[in-house]
Amino acid sequence: MEIIGGGLLEVHIKPTDVGKRVSVRCLSGTGIPGQKFTDTVGVLTSWTQGVLLITRRDGEAVHIAESTLVAGKVIPAAPARRRGPAASFEELARVTARAWEPVESEPLGAWTLRGASGFTRRANSVLPLGDPGRPLDDALAYVRDWYARRALPAYVQIATGAEGTQEVLGAELARRGWGREVSAQVWIGALAPVGDLDVDTDLVRLARSYDEGWLRRYQRFGTPGPHVGRVLGSGPSTWFASVPGTGEVPAAIGRCVVDGRWAGFMAVEVDPEQRRQGLGTAVMAALARRALDEGASAAWLQVEEDNEAARALYGGMGFSVHHSYHHYRAAE
Repeated sequence: MEIIGGGLLEVHIKPTDVGKRVSVRCLSGTGIPGQKFTDTVGVLTSWTQGVLLITRRDGEAVHIAESTLVAGKVIPAAPARRRGPAASFEELARVTARAWEPVESEPLGAWTLRGASGFTRRANSVLPLGDPGRPLDDALAYVRDWYARRALPAYVQIATGAEGTQEVLGAELARRGWGREVSAQVWIGALAPVGDLDVDTDLVRLARSYDEGWLRRYQRFGTPGPHVGRVLGSGPSTWFASVPGTGEVPAAIGRCVVDGRWAGFMAVEVDPEQRRQGLGTAVMAALARRALDEGASAAWLQVEEDNEAARALYGGMGFSVHHSYHHYRAAE
């Protein structure tokens, strides 16, 4: 917090700073002088009727009464990463989207409406990378109608926590009754350390397509119609990995999409009875080696925020959080 002469704190933010990253301190509880302070860092997404709304890196919205402010200032964007690949949010948003291509899509200004008969929210949501080319309420009305005609719920995927992410849009959606249903994180890291992991990959089989056993291990869909195959098979250069099990279903599987310098890892699943044996690590190492052969040097993956086991595994491989993303659903 900023301290000026005399040891006093001052508020150096104003409503016109909406959209900027700020750091504020406010009084907790009743606001009695001398009480404990609370510090909040995030994007100022609104300041109306005496209440500030600040969206934290993880997408959490914090409401702060203007009357409790003790100090506040605009701060620079989060510092550049000190390890692993450098990447902008927009670059990663486009790369991750190409790994889950929809069955159909339609542009709406700089937004992209995506549909795939409901298989994965990533392929059945709006990707808003800019201005929709019309007032927000008109754009959202068009979005709701577009998905309703396909008997799908209307979702918008927004990101938080990096320079250029969409905290303000998320706040506008929430203000209009759109509810945040799912949150996850995009992690990135160097690819070579994953390929160099000291694990046995001889049992890992790599193929350009999946089989019935691979699908049965994946189990992230309802009826496995052709739309599932189109989404899973999408991407510039896609590989499927499997480790044979005792029956027809593999003990472990994985999927990797190589896209220029990036290799994206997803669908890493291990038989619950065979976990903690290094099978997931072997799958990732085998896929990483193939991606390195194709010229990739950086890696990304998506992790649900409450998946502590996966977070520990990927952190040990050198991955770290780049940004969070969230799916907002239109009110019925």
